[in-house]
Amino acid sequence: MDTSDLVQKIKIFFQGEVVYDENSLNLYSHDTSLFEIKPQLVVFPRNVNDIRELVNFVSENKKTNPNLSITARSAGTDMSGGAINDSIIMDFTHYFNHLGNINAEGTKVEPGVYYRDFEGKTKEKGLFLPSYPASRGICALGGMVSNNSGGEKTLAHGKTIDYVTKLNMVLADGNEYEFERISKDDLQRKMKQKDFEGEIYRKVFNIVDKEYDFIKNSKPKVSKNSTGYNIWDVWDKQYFDLTKLFVGAQGTLGLNTKIELKLIPLKKHNGLLIIYLNDMNILPNLINDVLRSKPESFEAFDDNTLKLAIKFMPQFIQILGLKGVIEMGYQFLPDLVRFAFQGLPKFTLMVEFDADEHEEINQKIENLKNDLKNYPVRMELAESDEQAEKFWVIRRESFNLLRKNVKNRHTAPFIDDFIIKPEYLIEFFPKLIAILEKHKIDYTIAGHMGNGNFHIIPLMDFSIKSEVDKIPVVEEEVNQLVLDFHGSISAEHNEGLIRGYYQKKMYGDKMFEVFKQIKELFDPKDIFNPHKKTDANFKYSMDHVRSHY
Repeated sequence: MDTSDLVQKIKIFFQGEVVYDENSLNLYSHDTSLFEIKPQLVVFPRNVNDIRELVNFVSENKKTNPNLSITARSAGTDMSGGAINDSIIMDFTHYFNHLGNINAEGTKVEPGVYYRDFEGKTKEKGLFLPSYPASRGICALGGMVSNNSGGEKTLAHGKTIDYVTKLNMVLADGNEYEFERISKDDLQRKMKQKDFEGEIYRKVFNIVDKEYDFIKNSKPKVSKNSTGYNIWDVWDKQYFDLTKLFVGAQGTLGLNTKIELKLIPLKKHNGLLIIYLNDMNILPNLINDVLRSKPESFEAFDDNTLKLAIKFMPQFIQILGLKGVIEMGYQFLPDLVRFAFQGLPKFTLMVEFDADEHEEINQKIENLKNDLKNYPVRMELAESDEQAEKFWVIRRESFNLLRKNVKNRHTAPFIDDFIIKPEYLIEFFPKLIAILEKHKIDYTIAGHMGNGNFHIIPLMDFSIKSEVDKIPVVEEEVNQLVLDFHGSISAEHNEGLIRGYYQKKMYGDKMFEVFKQIKELFDPKDIFNPHKKTDANFKYSMDHVRSHY
């Protein structure tokens, strides 16, 4: 079906906007991944009926138009290619951006709400959602749910999946359903229904109950994971919760229309201890000693990230809101002088504590400094919120600044989100660096030291074929290394186009078949975000690597 014919047919029933001009298609052909796929058109649904009618239309026309599909998108900050596709992109930010009353037990929000706006409202009530990613200033709630996002607060508070209490979803039959945790009795009632919803409950229950021990044992043995479908969290012999499947499913099982989230109290004060580290051999013991102090966050970035922070100093200063040379000098000059004499540390570690009383934070930091006094590290306390923010900006904004400011090369997030247990780092890191150096990859490292979750961002020139050819080779070697250490190839960013085809290798044939059963049950005609999860295809992905900036 050509685009003009498709648009005319959709406009008959669709109340929102439908666009297919060249500028819009170019804009929606990218997220923040290394891929580029031009959609056929972009739609902005005005209400749930628009979504239901479009699902029905695609379902009815799929047989004669096999490429028809719908890919949900909110802020488009996905790093794995999960928010792009070659058919219909459905943008939720225009109309599905309403926020209900804020309360700790359950705050209703639509998927197109930006986290920054959500956070502003929740903070007024002394509450917050702690699973925000580093892209907190530009991401939206729909993407956070679809990717099962986590970030700097995950160490203490868990991921998005831990805060979702209800989800409204439009499924493949074109109907909207509400999902939440239900009891055994409610499950029995659901399974007796003679409709698509009843079929979903019956078949998912049969899968998870029949293979209960196998599925539970297949859950990656790390503190966070965004690969596969979260089927191991659906059924615990007492409660049944299908929201666990949709969170992290990357829009491959249905279209999310409403989210209910629980929130936690926001502490009044925080304090940040900076640790400069050069000896990687001390990491496992140091991590254990830091974790015993129960920090709110335990983050890290490497010397390459620090070099880029110095190189892009004007952009960092702008983000920090510094207006004059005096302010700039006050914030950055002491560090620059110290680095000039002592050299850049291999890693900068950030340990944050929060509490309602300053005295409690000060005591925790003093106790930790005392615990670490025999390590060959240098420590300093961020004496003010402004000093702390300087380090947080370097940690949170490094990828964004790289993406926007490196002109001759591009950020290439293809080994950007692995996780292993921290005790393996001393053996793991030399092998990782050896792979990167063998293939002459320039990179930055940042991540969540307390979880063993790291984001490696190579810088590459996509116009050079030999550079692009490195991607699958390096990815294979790094992913295999991660699996050798019993880790996960994605802790937060999900699989998208870049990692989905490793699903079978990570989980094995039997578990991969379970994932396929889930996909086929919810989406029998493959209308929701194809080429992701169990549908991922290596050739398709590599054929859509960007060739320009």
